[in-house]
Amino acid sequence: MSVTPEHPAPADLRPETVAVTVGRPPHVPDQPLNVPVHLASTYVAGGDLEYGRYGNPSWTAFEDALGALEGGRCVSFASGQAAEAAVLDLVPDGGIVVAPQHSYTGTVLALDDRATMGRLSVRYVDLTDVEAVLAACDGADLLWFESPTNPALELADTPALVAGAHARGALVVVDNTFATPARRRPLADGADLVVHSATKAISGHSDVIMGAVVGTDPALVQRVIARRSLVGGIPSAFETFLALRGLRTLHVRIDRAEATARTLVERLDGHPALSEVRYPGFGTIVSIVLRGGAEPADALAGRTALWIHATSLGGVESTFERRRRWPAEAETIPAGLVRLSVGLEHPDDLAADLIAALDSVG
Repeated sequence: MSVTPEHPAPADLRPETVAVTVGRPPHVPDQPLNVPVHLASTYVAGGDLEYGRYGNPSWTAFEDALGALEGGRCVSFASGQAAEAAVLDLVPDGGIVVAPQHSYTGTVLALDDRATMGRLSVRYVDLTDVEAVLAACDGADLLWFESPTNPALELADTPALVAGAHARGALVVVDNTFATPARRRPLADGADLVVHSATKAISGHSDVIMGAVVGTDPALVQRVIARRSLVGGIPSAFETFLALRGLRTLHVRIDRAEATARTLVERLDGHPALSEVRYPGFGTIVSIVLRGGAEPADALAGRTALWIHATSLGGVESTFERRRRWPAEAETIPAGLVRLSVGLEHPDDLAADLIAALDSVG
């Protein structure tokens, strides 16, 4: 993006302004305010694009905006899993990956699949034990973690883990899907790459499947781009357009949903049906643990009017699910743990709906 008086450099702007302004066409008469959807598989030869698998102006607009928010260069992907796959492909054959025992199930499945094929080996760790994590990084090629973790909502000491892993020669990748750059910027703490399921809060409206990788090292980012081009994990122009449209309101959505999440935590605290309410202190995700385990947790699915039983998160609508219903979920996650994704409905309505459901199953 060229820097003109109409487009100040992102470094001079606050994040909320960056989210709204970066990735737009120049301010000239009759120019649209948004980069349009470029439905092109083929370009006239002689330029930078050449072919639709290598680039698209709709991608560029989204990548400029998210990259500026995270503080690096963004590469967009067809899904969060495609983004993860591209990063894991950077691990050499026979390499070692260190990851939290409580990770997104898609990540665990991707790691275990590669381990089964003999591509790499995995060392699962308790993310909250910094010494144990760093001990596991001895001889490792990559440290991968989320903060907060999904769905346990454990927080990492990111600066300590980054410094320790780097001292042992390992790359550090942080899945920033839950926190988003509105709350955490792992690249500023020294992480090598940030990964997003842009399906979630980045796009924010439950109508897009996309992923993204952001990094600061040009050579490392080029390796990620090469994996995208070779494997073909590219996003559609239309979905990228929608994701950028959602990104424009990221901070407003996070601020509102986070305030509601805090209200819910206060009102759920001490409810007799719950043994625990987990909240990391920021963000839009809350996990509750029902005393009776799986049975009452599953029963919630038929007892709410506003909360929607669904596996995804980060949308404007509030959703929930019992995570242990998925076979790949870690056995150390309580059977009665229900992950709540707080949306934009009024907090009083959400609280009343959920508490009434808990009263009926508790």
